[in-house]
Amino acid sequence: MKPCYVNELEASQLITSSFLVYSKEIREKKTGEPYLSLLLADKTGRIDAKMWDNVNDALAAFDRDDFVKVKALVQIHQNRPQLTIHKIRRLDDHEVEFIDFYPCSSRDPDVMWSELTAIAGEVKNPHLRALLQAFLADNEIAVRFRRAPAAKTIHHAFLGGLLEHVLSLCMLSRSVSTHYPHIDVDLLITGAILHDVGKVYELTYDRGFGYSVEGQLLGHIPLALRMLSDKLRDLPDFPDRLRTLVEHMILSHHGQLEFGSPRVPLFAEAMLFHYLDDMDSKIECMRNLVENDRTGDPLFTGYSSPLQRVVLRKEAFLHPAPVPPSATVVPTAAEVARPEPSSSPFGAKLLDALREN
Repeated sequence: MKPCYVNELEASQLITSSFLVYSKEIREKKTGEPYLSLLLADKTGRIDAKMWDNVNDALAAFDRDDFVKVKALVQIHQNRPQLTIHKIRRLDDHEVEFIDFYPCSSRDPDVMWSELTAIAGEVKNPHLRALLQAFLADNEIAVRFRRAPAAKTIHHAFLGGLLEHVLSLCMLSRSVSTHYPHIDVDLLITGAILHDVGKVYELTYDRGFGYSVEGQLLGHIPLALRMLSDKLRDLPDFPDRLRTLVEHMILSHHGQLEFGSPRVPLFAEAMLFHYLDDMDSKIECMRNLVENDRTGDPLFTGYSSPLQRVVLRKEAFLHPAPVPPSATVVPTAAEVARPEPSSSPFGAKLLDALREN
């Protein structure tokens, strides 16, 4: 087990611990000398790190996605913890426990997978059920789906995150469809399971989370459509118009063109699914921000670019920490009755006048 994790670091603490190098940049000081700007990570979060001195020996000693051991001082920069590194060396894989470095779902992926296959098997439309089962029976997709995050950084950015997000959307789809009886719940469930399936190939997650070459060039929506086309070749009786609806749900699930949707939702299930997907991702983003933000403000997190706001730490607001008795100065009865004399002549005269009256 690591000596300390990112979420345990305190200001002015001198640490020696291991991390995964999430990003590495070589920058220049004003003097022209190089320094290292790193983003280090473990399963509890990420932290900025700088190495200002003795940099030359470290420049080629490690790279992104390597494990490193650092001796560093924890400091506060712009209200956030930051490491100032004194020494750093690359670690071999056998020197670390991988479980220490990768955030993962709190739920068992095999249990979640069993739940997902059961949901797919309960879809009443035989064409949609056969399509979903074709995806879930593909061993390569199944292995990747169990492990993939739902995003690189924004929401459900942990191993098993995609599966957890999809299951959450399936539960939401079932609940909301009881309120809107005209909604086709089978179509909604199909959108939930397939909308992000391209992420199993878009993202890389063997070490740090990143993008594959296909992910960079195409993105998860075109990849999902490619996967859908591949599966439908083995389902020749699948109705063409139903296929178009499934394709549209995948294409439009981001909701707006500026958010990466090639199309905006144009029928009820597509619109409803977009809002469910957006809601689930934002609620998870809020939860993670409140749980892991380290800005130091007791009531509000730092600014979140995805959410475009700070977030209130609700529990801290409702249940503030008690103030230690030593921190509260209670004036005596005599001090309350007798005002402090003013140091100004006018104030002194006013006090004298008040006393005379």
